[in-house]
Amino acid sequence: NETTVTEFILLGFSSNPALRLCLFTLFSVLYSATLIGNALVFVLICLDYRLHSPMYFFLCHLSIVDICYASNNVPHMLRNLLGQGKTISFAGCGTQIHLYLIFALTECVLLAMMSYDRYVAICHPLRYALIMNRRVCLTLAAVSWAFGFIFGTLQASLALHLPFCGPCEVDHFFCEILAVLKLACTDTTVNKVLIFAVCVCFLLFPLALILISYVHILATILRIRSAPGWHKTFSTCGSHLTVVSLFYGNAIFMYMGPGSGNSSGREKVLSLFYSLVSPTLNPLIYSLRNKQVKEALLKLQRRQRVFHSV
Repeated sequence: NETTVTEFILLGFSSNPALRLCLFTLFSVLYSATLIGNALVFVLICLDYRLHSPMYFFLCHLSIVDICYASNNVPHMLRNLLGQGKTISFAGCGTQIHLYLIFALTECVLLAMMSYDRYVAICHPLRYALIMNRRVCLTLAAVSWAFGFIFGTLQASLALHLPFCGPCEVDHFFCEILAVLKLACTDTTVNKVLIFAVCVCFLLFPLALILISYVHILATILRIRSAPGWHKTFSTCGSHLTVVSLFYGNAIFMYMGPGSGNSSGREKVLSLFYSLVSPTLNPLIYSLRNKQVKEALLKLQRRQRVFHSV
């Protein structure tokens, strides 16, 4: 198919200059927090040998996904809010769609892998090191990235091979696939069916596995009689459940809920959650309030003081 559209116009948010300036300030702070928080988690996990465990190995990959996810959408959105980046080339739009899908689908699988790690750690603690060995962790991480890349590429390719004859205004702050499909001058039923099928595979199926894992975890927790054991288990699993609830809940509501793809306002708000809120919260929920991570951070600060004093 041949496209007659060479660039798209991203409508973004309000046209009110004062509101756009407020949003620019807020989103800049959140984006900076996302980069700093996730980069800090990544560095701490790499530098401190005590954090070289399967749980932190997956958290490291989650930090990479969050940094890439936010950096794919937010910089162009900030330029748009300043009135400098409303247009985006067809190739640039295609790149945004492709990377957005890859990172979103990778995170879906990665969260399911993390729930399996928690299941093994709590339900089979004596066999944990044997089951979650280095080879298994690398395989699970590779599968997450491979699935995200393959299915993200498939969806993006089908969407970008549609004919776009105009109008070329995308009612969004980045090239989100549902918003772009509205501009195709042909039937997009096949694309929407594929999106729904991928949602079933990457949202409902992993979510079912996560819930099954936590049913077993809950049964194990109920057999723990010591208060410290309860506290440690709930602290570890509570963080993961919080992120899972926010991530999968919003994704299911956006892509599988009634009237999904029809409300541009709802799409923008939910996409903001994925692009900014979730990547900002993940380091705080998962890592930076964790005792081991706090100790690693204090150790790094002491090292810096010694280095500067020398």
